[in-house]
Amino acid sequence: VQLQASGGGLVRAGGSLRLSCAASGNIVSNTAMGWFRQTAGSQRELVATISSPGSANYADSVKGRFTISKDFAKNIMYLQMNSLKPEDSGVYYCNAGSLIKVVSGRGGDYWGQGTLVTVSS
Repeated sequence: VQLQASGGGLVRAGGSLRLSCAASGNIVSNTAMGWFRQTAGSQRELVATISSPGSANYADSVKGRFTISKDFAKNIMYLQMNSLKPEDSGVYYCNAGSLIKVVSGRGGDYWGQGTLVTVSS
């Protein structure tokens, strides 16, 4: 299983970014997936999850601003991030695995490399 995250960058507060996570095989269709983020000196935190059929959940801090989605045909998971705030900065990781592990915040068995998001004030 391979997960390849991309789309990070530098953006001003209030701006938008879209992260992508390209997955190998049928991961997008068959497993739960999620986005986690981590800042220096802090633990990795769960941002959003999406079940294999496509049901989404979000951390309170991003509700109404972020949207997680999947393209089943392309085997890609997305995170559309709008109205970005400086506190959204961090390294974002895509994750896949069992629904219980992903939504618990521990993360599933498969991790992509991180993509850095920096939101300037």
